[in-house]
Amino acid sequence: MRSTGSNAGWGTGEWLVVEADESDRSLLKLAPRVAVLTNAELDHHATYSSQRDVDETFRAFLAMADDIVLGDEPDLARFAGTPARPDGVELEPGGSRFEYDGVAVHLTVPGAHNVRNAATALAACALAGADLDRAAAALADFTGAGRRFERVGTTLAGAEVVDDYAHHPTEVRATITAARTLAPRRVVAVFQPHLFSRTQHQYREFGAALALADLVVVLDVYPARERAEDFPGVTGRLVAAAAADSGGGRRVAWLPTFDAAERFLRDELRGGDLLLPLGAGNVDALGRSLVEGSGAGRRSRPQ
Repeated sequence: MRSTGSNAGWGTGEWLVVEADESDRSLLKLAPRVAVLTNAELDHHATYSSQRDVDETFRAFLAMADDIVLGDEPDLARFAGTPARPDGVELEPGGSRFEYDGVAVHLTVPGAHNVRNAATALAACALAGADLDRAAAALADFTGAGRRFERVGTTLAGAEVVDDYAHHPTEVRATITAARTLAPRRVVAVFQPHLFSRTQHQYREFGAALALADLVVVLDVYPARERAEDFPGVTGRLVAAAAADSGGGRRVAWLPTFDAAERFLRDELRGGDLLLPLGAGNVDALGRSLVEGSGAGRRSRPQ
């Protein structure tokens, strides 16, 4: 993004990295020099009328940039830009190894989605004039952002709790898939839907993504800026039913309140399980409550 800031001595000039926000179209107020696009799915139904509306907004954003970097995703081929493709990807427990433009990269955050994100970051660094070897070396020390596959601690029963902000079906799917690389006994997903409008439009997709877990717990909707009375019949139960439909017999629990979910999970979790609290609301508080008193937990970073 064109602005001022430090580039940590990796190249010449000064740069500021900004996360552009499409939720309210405020990304169109930026003046990017290098634009990076990793996903362009319809997520904010109160702002966008259709996927076409989303695409037109992103195209307007990309058109303002001098250079464009696209994530290595097939559905981004409809946008003009250069895909950042990692080579020789090897997923490991808790991380990965790959090459980008001949430079070896080691990540200590899990999941193929983090490989693709890292490749786009390296491509953007190169366009900004950064030394690619030094940029890749810096990624080895990256332990993740708050509420993005953030290890919270361990329950008294020995289950690991990893919190994630995933609130879109693609994000939920990617997080559960990343959790599998740690080879847990079971992946237990506890999901708090975020926004009634998103739940109304995408409960089936959420259910299909959650069905990748061994056990699914669904809470009620975190309303944020919306009101339940404006969305009659839209509750987390829609997601739970969709997960059961897609789960092939896997257990799904519809537990609307935190108290009910906490009691269920304290009885259910065992050593070797990996619990994933998922959602953009306050579901992280449930994860923390489950590790309280175990002596192995830590507080999430403030948001």
